[in-house]
Formats: sequence, structure tokens, C-alpha cells
Amino acid sequence: QVQLVESGGGLVQAGGSLRLSCAASGIIFRLNTMGWYRQAPGKQREYVAAITIGGTTTYTDSVKGRFTISRDNAKKTVYLQMNNLEPEDTAVYYCNANRAPDYWGKGTLVTVSS
Repeated sequence: QVQLVESGGGLVQAGGSLRLSCAASGIIFRLNTMGWYRQAPGKQREYVAAITIGGTTTYTDSVKGRFTISRDNAKKTVYLQMNNLEPEDTAVYYCNANRAPDYWGKGTLVTVSS
């Protein structure tokens, strides 16, 4: 059974930082491209960042230079380091595995106050 468990969210002031984690089970983690997505109130879920099995990273334009995605295959965990947070980053953050695209965790809430 595929499980994705996100953690690390919280309330932070604009300009602050948070590090999100997503622990995966039920998948061959090292063979999956892992991605982070977010859903702000009243909006659709959107792509944030991804990291391939080879470590290549991609980001949506709005987070480039502020967010860093990384992975630890031994721990089956993907991380999202978020710096210089902005109120527009407020959302529930989810991770996803490309070989199990229908599986989503409960997400972790990030709230950035101005």
C-alpha cells in the first residue's frame, strides 16, 4: 500500500523558512521522480518542484531561487527547503511519486503571515 506522509508545515512570518518532509512507503522510492505540489485556499493544486531519480531538479517560476528540493533514498524521504517565504506561498503542500500518481498524502499546511 502506497503511503505518503508530509510534515514540517506551520505558521511563519514573511521572509522566514520552513523545511518540509515527505516519507514514502509502498513504492520503490529510488525509481520514482518525486514532486511537491500545493493547493492554496480556493485554488487548484499546482506543481511546485520535482527531483528525478538522477537528482535533476525543476521548479515552478514563482519559487525559483527560494525553494530547494532534495531526496534521501535511504530514508525514502523527499524534502522541500523553503526560504524567504511569501504570503502567496500559503497552501497545503503535498508530495507525489510519478509511478504512483493517484496516491496523495494528507498534506501539510504552510501559512505565511505578512
